[in-house]
Amino acid sequence: MAAPKAVTSRVRAVRTSKRADKSSPASSQNFAERLPSEILIKILSYLDASALFSISHVNKLLYQLASDNSLWKRLCIAQLNKNKKQRRAMATKEVLDHAAGYWKWQYFRTVAECGTLNWKGQLGRISSRTGLPAKTAQVLRNLGVTWELTVSDKSGREGKHEPSWSRFSETSVTLCWSGGGCLPDYQQISTLQLHGVRRIALNCPGLKIPGSRSLMEKLDAQALTKSAQVIGQDRLVELKLIQPGFIISVWRDQSSVAFIMLTLHFHRLVERSIKGSSVCPYVEPAITPPFDDIDPAHGLHDYQLYIALHDTVSELMSGCFSQLFCRRTEISDGHIQLTAISRTDCSQHTPVSGSITLPWRCEALLGAVQNCCIMSLTLLDEFKKPFWCVGSPVSMKPEKTPVSYDYDGEHFQISYEDSDGRVKMELAWMEEENTFIIISLVVLVAVGKVNKHFSRDY
Repeated sequence: MAAPKAVTSRVRAVRTSKRADKSSPASSQNFAERLPSEILIKILSYLDASALFSISHVNKLLYQLASDNSLWKRLCIAQLNKNKKQRRAMATKEVLDHAAGYWKWQYFRTVAECGTLNWKGQLGRISSRTGLPAKTAQVLRNLGVTWELTVSDKSGREGKHEPSWSRFSETSVTLCWSGGGCLPDYQQISTLQLHGVRRIALNCPGLKIPGSRSLMEKLDAQALTKSAQVIGQDRLVELKLIQPGFIISVWRDQSSVAFIMLTLHFHRLVERSIKGSSVCPYVEPAITPPFDDIDPAHGLHDYQLYIALHDTVSELMSGCFSQLFCRRTEISDGHIQLTAISRTDCSQHTPVSGSITLPWRCEALLGAVQNCCIMSLTLLDEFKKPFWCVGSPVSMKPEKTPVSYDYDGEHFQISYEDSDGRVKMELAWMEEENTFIIISLVVLVAVGKVNKHFSRDY
């Protein structure tokens, strides 16, 4: 039911009065106090959820009245109009059985649940190229998911920050939080917490919209900063990789933070962003592949690799490599070796589009760190299920001696390592073509990870 013009005008007048004189809310307070609560609640019953939530921020009296259970129960039932079973269940509950504000938050939960009814179906279509749900980015946008970084310093003060910008690629999303004087000095950061946040779809400009929070990461920054790896720098900033995927950029010759950058791989990103609690992360269900006592090389063959190099603006290269394998006799140094691009097979060598740099922007400043980019890697097992997933900035370093005499230009290497495996990528610079060529790409997976996944004992 549409609100009468007089009511709408009066609500706008209250909001305008509050904005015009925040230090003296007496006008709106007096207006509310002149009328009985029953009449005020009747007036408020003409408002939709967005207006009702907004007017609750005017003063304490309107906050109490705008949290009335009868108002929000009506909105909650209207939200469930298409689901008759749930609507009947809600209608049988008495308003007086619940404390004030119960139906307000029940409405927010209902809106969130209604918005998640179809996301699992949308994630059902798997890309044959990446082995991941093809509509991950679309589902995240449809659900209104954003990410919040909580930064605590050594004194116990903490601040919550929303991303300054984000960029989606085919298999990952890169987020950036600019310093702008709001972040503690690099050496003062104590902990970092990342939450996925789902905001309720309310039209309330200038107000913090309610939302559910799902803990995704909690880092002890004091320990990590001691072992941070400097992966690149330009004349303004220095990039410190504190753990795979997580960069803290510090202004050169200073201790203040320029920005914090994080890359999140798409594997179960929707679930991790919305299904955990504010203090406990989502736990991925354990999936045990079928045991095979006939195949002597079970877990050593039929891998598929999708890998991409990109920056914060565009993609530099991507490739899909199937039927990767490692012979049992080739297992060494605690890893199985999967060769995607062979140095001796020139037909496999892959060009890189553009220069390998990592552009950044912070407030009014722009820059680009040479010889850095972001690597997104998805390794699928023989059942085409994600086996090892990586999203992290990486750096390119020159090789002291050429690794291939088929190319006269300079040679470089990009490497990555974590507890699950390593990646080695060798590149040659083609002066005439003004481009890099990837002449070798080898993925080494920890034998322990293979044994655990496939119930083997290599």
